[in-house]
Amino acid sequence: MTQTVHIISGSFTQLQTNGVINLERRLESVIRDNLNKLPSEPFIWWRKTWWSRSAFLELAEECEELLLSSGFREGQRLALLLPNSPLLLALAFAVWRVGGAAVFIDFHSGYLPMMKQLAHADVFAALTYKGLSDFVPLVCEEGIPCCVIDEDNLSGKIQGRPCVCEDRETAAIFYTSGTTGEPKAVPLTHENFLSCIDGCFGCIDADEDDVCLNALPNSNSFGFLCGALIPLVKAIRQAVIPSFMPLAHTFDAIKDAEVTIIPAVPLAVAMMTRAAAKGGFVPKSLKTIISGAENLPSELAANAKKYLGVPVIQGYGLTEGTSVVAMPPTVNEARDHSVGKLISCIKAEIRGEDGEVLGAGSEGLLWIKGDSVARSYFRNDELTAERFSDGWFCTGDIAKFDEDGYLYLVGRTSELIFVGGFKVYAREVERVVEEHPKVEEAAIVGVPRPISGQFVKAVVVVKKDEKLTSKEIIDYCKKKLAYYKVPRIIEFVDKMPRSAMGEVVKRKLSQD
Repeated sequence: MTQTVHIISGSFTQLQTNGVINLERRLESVIRDNLNKLPSEPFIWWRKTWWSRSAFLELAEECEELLLSSGFREGQRLALLLPNSPLLLALAFAVWRVGGAAVFIDFHSGYLPMMKQLAHADVFAALTYKGLSDFVPLVCEEGIPCCVIDEDNLSGKIQGRPCVCEDRETAAIFYTSGTTGEPKAVPLTHENFLSCIDGCFGCIDADEDDVCLNALPNSNSFGFLCGALIPLVKAIRQAVIPSFMPLAHTFDAIKDAEVTIIPAVPLAVAMMTRAAAKGGFVPKSLKTIISGAENLPSELAANAKKYLGVPVIQGYGLTEGTSVVAMPPTVNEARDHSVGKLISCIKAEIRGEDGEVLGAGSEGLLWIKGDSVARSYFRNDELTAERFSDGWFCTGDIAKFDEDGYLYLVGRTSELIFVGGFKVYAREVERVVEEHPKVEEAAIVGVPRPISGQFVKAVVVVKKDEKLTSKEIIDYCKKKLAYYKVPRIIEFVDKMPRSAMGEVVKRKLSQD
């Protein structure tokens, strides 16, 4: 008879079956091993100073003691409303050591969204920083303990509250950006993270001599995975800064820490490219930029390589897939308009409207499955039943594969526009408009027609010192698109509304 015994031991659970002990794959175990190796080696750059591995471990142990003394226990959740910093990383590490989950919340999202997320996550407590001190009493009034914390003040206790304990396999919960709807809570396990990191690490071509820039918001799964977690798990040095702005501080950090790899979003790539084109600092140490979160225009990728001197890797992912689903196999194997191939831990199918699996070259709904794919949404059975099925997850993206397994995105079902009975995918029209030599950026949305259906509306940012008319854009699109795909309404704006990750928030454009 096989007997399984669970033995709680510090930072991990030992599973003993038939006398053989296997250690669970958990983040804190992997990271702890890295920190104990070469403890004096520089590991995290912060405020012009390199922290050693042992210094970071010491901070993490202080955080763990604080959590335990405050009554935080296995299976509970701790909300982190903090900018990027060693403290944020140390707190997440400490939460995992105790057996809990970290809830990452975008503190830029506003009071009401934050309160909804804190209440939904049912957290033990919320920790924030001095910049949100005015927010603390408002949260406490809602019955959620909230306090300001910094690395110089880890004494005393956190005032927590009882909360329902969940699966200790959950490492983190992220709320999706909600650019097209209400944010969803995605619980990601230790295995999700480790599988994704193993699957995409080879594509990045990183080694122990590299330094990764951690500048994207760690409240986003892409920023956390690529900026913070890959370096921690793979024992690569990282330079931590609160954000990409101001850009001068980012360039100073890149230069001082000799950064070689930058995870970024297209907006950040564009800002760095413009600065370099104007004669600004071009980092000599840099070797790769990894772009995610939204589509990277081909012209921007070419200009980035020209002025920054390095290639830009365009990948594809979503929070439910632990942020990375596909990447070019290597820097030199990227293909135009493709987001690369599936990473090793992911399987995918292109399905038609009736659920049938389609072959190479056919456009359809992208479904994914694998060790890095979430199992469900957090406390949302209805949406889970809608999007998850037999281990598969419906991404909501319309895509296709070529004969060599390269993935191409066509659009999102949530951005599907119906014009006179025809389907129009916003991304296809955006690519055409952005190819106009005077267009800096474009976003396509559908607006209701007076009777039925929708019009295609283009929201356009014109390049600096250029002049452009609506007629010029419409005439340009008529040459490249079917008549029903041509925008009927053109709106010029100085800048797009964006999320903290730099994604265009299309629901605001539709409202306007």
